[in-house]
Amino acid sequence: MKDQRDELIYWLSLHLIQGLGSISFRNLLRHFGSPKGVFEAELSDILEVENIRSEVASRIVRREFLKEPRKVLREIEREGARIITIEDSTYPKLLKEIYDPPMLLYIKGNDIPRNLGFIAMVGSRNPTPYGVKVSKDMAHSLARRGMGIVSGLAQGIDSASHWGCIEAGGFTVAVLGTGIDRIYPKSNKELFDKIVKTGCVITEFPPGTPPDARNFPIRNRIISGLSRGVVVVEATKKSGSLITASLALEHGREVFAVPGSIRSFKSAGCHYLLKQGAKLVENADDIMEELGLNYPFVPKRERRGEEIQLPEDSLEKRIYEMIGDYPIHVDEIKNRLKINFSKLSCTLLNMELKGLIRQLPGNRFVR
Repeated sequence: MKDQRDELIYWLSLHLIQGLGSISFRNLLRHFGSPKGVFEAELSDILEVENIRSEVASRIVRREFLKEPRKVLREIEREGARIITIEDSTYPKLLKEIYDPPMLLYIKGNDIPRNLGFIAMVGSRNPTPYGVKVSKDMAHSLARRGMGIVSGLAQGIDSASHWGCIEAGGFTVAVLGTGIDRIYPKSNKELFDKIVKTGCVITEFPPGTPPDARNFPIRNRIISGLSRGVVVVEATKKSGSLITASLALEHGREVFAVPGSIRSFKSAGCHYLLKQGAKLVENADDIMEELGLNYPFVPKRERRGEEIQLPEDSLEKRIYEMIGDYPIHVDEIKNRLKINFSKLSCTLLNMELKGLIRQLPGNRFVR
């Protein structure tokens, strides 16, 4: 346990070097093998690494941190949060695939389910009642169809999207542009607390980081990176939501836009995206169809499963616990259980007939 904590301190220490970005961090890891290896290296060796500036290399050698790493770790623990690195099994797979993934994340709440697909929903901080209703209803419907929702905890479209997902019993991720100990805006404290209980809040910024304007475009790449696609509900032509949409294209994600009134400047950004080739969507089914994920509507009461009684140590019980409330591919079930496909197929069919699980398109299963 002590060794794991010491290793985490090295990760945190490198993360707290001023001026060291994600790409340079990754280059150092590739060169030296681990954060500990970086701190054990000579200045001349560090300077040989691609994209490492001399002043950053000097800070590493002198161990000049933005904040004392052990103190930061204690602050995180007092907040009831934790740290995951890009090498941890709980680090989101899709996020790892972008050009510049955060090498370290602060997280509060539940682990992000590895088998859950996410849709990002972004838009105006000052939306119309139309925008609020559309985003909340769409998030609610997506969650009931087995998708998670990612947004940024901002007022307006972000908040409505988070609430829609929560009310459907889904998993939502709030990506902050502040430290994990800063709730911004403060009016969203109730929402923040609810997300921590049912989903999670994440950030790459150290505790104490204030809501500086420059942080939000940086965090937007995480919103896009976590997601299969990005939905823009209401946005002006200068909205930060268009930055997220642009990042989504860079990440190879789908971009969706909800049309609004041609007379509403708050929908001008959405209409611009539509002219540029974004997919026009009116409801959750449009998104699911475009992604090839035509999950059926799952009534909330059918997804709970609290009263399901299965024999202890039975294969059905093991499968049922593995599948959970989020879709999982049959190959992953097979690999994790280490059983032959014929036996697995027979058991899955029996469970479907009993009404325990249902099969979704693409050989995925959900309770």
